[in-house]
Amino acid sequence: MGGLAALARADGHTVTGSDANVYPPMSTQLESLGIALTEGYSGEALTPPPDLVLVGNAMSRGNPAVEYMLNERMPFTSGPRWLGENYLTGRRVLAVAGTHGKTTTASMLAWILEYAGLNPGFLIGGIPNNFGVSARTGSDLFVVEADEYDTAFFDKRAKFVHYRPQVVILNNLEFDHADIYPNLGAIQTQFHHLVRTIPGNGSIIVNAQDQHLREVLDWGCWTKTEGFSLSDTPSTEWQVVMLDAGGRQLRFLHREQTVGELTWALSGRHNALNALAAVAAAAAVDVSPDVAVAALGEFTGVKRRLELLADIEGIRVYDDFAHHPTAIRLTLEGLRRSVGSARILVALEPASNTMRGGHHVHELAPALMPADHVWLRTSEAMDWDPQDVLGKLDGAGRARRQVDNLLDDLDQTVRPGDHVVFMSNQGFGHAPKRFVERLEARFTNP
Repeated sequence: MGGLAALARADGHTVTGSDANVYPPMSTQLESLGIALTEGYSGEALTPPPDLVLVGNAMSRGNPAVEYMLNERMPFTSGPRWLGENYLTGRRVLAVAGTHGKTTTASMLAWILEYAGLNPGFLIGGIPNNFGVSARTGSDLFVVEADEYDTAFFDKRAKFVHYRPQVVILNNLEFDHADIYPNLGAIQTQFHHLVRTIPGNGSIIVNAQDQHLREVLDWGCWTKTEGFSLSDTPSTEWQVVMLDAGGRQLRFLHREQTVGELTWALSGRHNALNALAAVAAAAAVDVSPDVAVAALGEFTGVKRRLELLADIEGIRVYDDFAHHPTAIRLTLEGLRRSVGSARILVALEPASNTMRGGHHVHELAPALMPADHVWLRTSEAMDWDPQDVLGKLDGAGRARRQVDNLLDDLDQTVRPGDHVVFMSNQGFGHAPKRFVERLEARFTNP
């Protein structure tokens, strides 16, 4: 929604917005664009009445602002529909879909197109460091992060059915959004609806190692597909070879021919696949793979995607957007391969509806195994016992409800050479920033 606000502002509209919990980096981006923010929901945020209200999918009946909007008969629509009808019609749309990696892969793809001189527009659910903004208008090419979450309280279809892309990356597919979908099959149905909207002369770039995606395509596909995979999977059009354990050196192949090699700052198997998918999607709009690989050499990541916040006396502090055990596991496994035997300290806030509901509780402990110490921020909203996870970590885990207590524990445990990772898809009480400030105070004024 913040990105949509930025697009509307760039188009000359006066834009205001309200949210229950406003925090960086999106809040600071909106403030810099002159977009007024109201924390909390009420009819006052809709006074005087706007020409149009874009309703986010977190809103539901009973919300004071929603009830005021309906009672006053204000014109309203969903963000995805507004985007599809106002920006994407007539453009060549490249969409990035999947349970994990959408933001990073979309950021890579947008940067590749920018590096190639194509000036793409984009809407991404994070802030790519290469651009410093999450959305812009750009040329006739438009990269959109295509989310499978529902559209709005009045439109229960997945957001991505509104986008009508010509090129689609299907990164992966797992069960998520338990507050919306009853099972994996329901999510697969939404992905099938997306596949049905892609034209026959378009392109589908699909993770060939994902069985759930193969099942979706088996239900029906009318578009050319190209598979991508790690090099240990045969018979895919696009492959990536990890030349080192951490994934910082990569070789890219298309139809078994090397098209480029890359040394970069990112790490992990998941980012190797994200990069490969972006290279393949760029090729679908005639960007040469060697140019795409060269662009990735200058890709500087995304805010809150294992973002290095500080390196103080050899203590490296990261902020990571974590919403699913698989994403947590892949991030920590990649970091472990990169840092070797150095200690990894993790502070995790299970903040998504699915994680709070305990739907993935049995996957959390294995996902956290690469860490040496784990702190779990608990809350009344959690429907499970933290010891179901922490008890499987061989004494390396601790539950804390208050952020201050968690930071005190970290303060007493951390030492030079450690890697400290804060993981949450919400604000975490500004814990990463506060911990960096503690370290600065400790080492500046010992």
